[in-house]
Amino acid sequence: MNPIFQRLALITGEDVLAALSRTNVAVFGLGGVGGWCAEALVRSGIEHITIVDSDTVCVTNINRQVEATTKTIGDFKADVLKTRLLEINPRCNVTALNKVFSRENKDMFDLKKNDYIIDAIDSLTYKLDLIEEAAAAGKKLFSCMGMAQKLDPRQIICADIWESSGCPLARLVRSGLRKRGFTGNFTVVYSKERLPLRTEIAAACGSPLCLCSSKNKCGNDAKEWCSSKKVINGSAVTVTATAGMILASLVIQAVHSA
Repeated sequence: MNPIFQRLALITGEDVLAALSRTNVAVFGLGGVGGWCAEALVRSGIEHITIVDSDTVCVTNINRQVEATTKTIGDFKADVLKTRLLEINPRCNVTALNKVFSRENKDMFDLKKNDYIIDAIDSLTYKLDLIEEAAAAGKKLFSCMGMAQKLDPRQIICADIWESSGCPLARLVRSGLRKRGFTGNFTVVYSKERLPLRTEIAAACGSPLCLCSSKNKCGNDAKEWCSSKKVINGSAVTVTATAGMILASLVIQAVHSA
């Protein structure tokens, strides 16, 4: 047994720990939810993980994303997180993909090799694409709904997508799936909390704080990404990280009960 996981094995037993080490998980979206989920999985004995995100670290990610620090601004999130995960467990087989998952490029991803798929994607279209393709591949999917504009992690719950309520993103997902003729079932993590939208500080992150262009990673367009948004939703790490931990726990419990 890998001594890193001794304390976990005291709960699960060594057989379950061995099963976790053989389990293959893919995490799509490495923002405030997905990054913490990936870390929790690796800290829980998962030794085969694929992490997917095309984005680079922005200064405004630092308040909630595990891979975001003042030293990683401008670097690809997946690459930074891979380094971190291997520092936690050097034996882990980590595949980092700086890509977007979509219906058009689905053949670039081998979903069939995964035992579990985590959806922590922000984009509605790409989220729907992944849900459809995960179902087509016959894989167990756990999906995160909206965690922006939340402050109370105690209001996060799990339910089947069709039973979720009170979450604007979940409503859009259900509507989008109906339009696509999708009738499958999968578990979602969502929050019923509703806070007033605050937009008075919504502005480009540009400038002396944003170091992306100085690293020649994002370029000038990235500096003005924020200014192209009509609304910028606030996010708190206490909520996003909790959602990520819950997603990871769903995988761990599924393996434990198998």
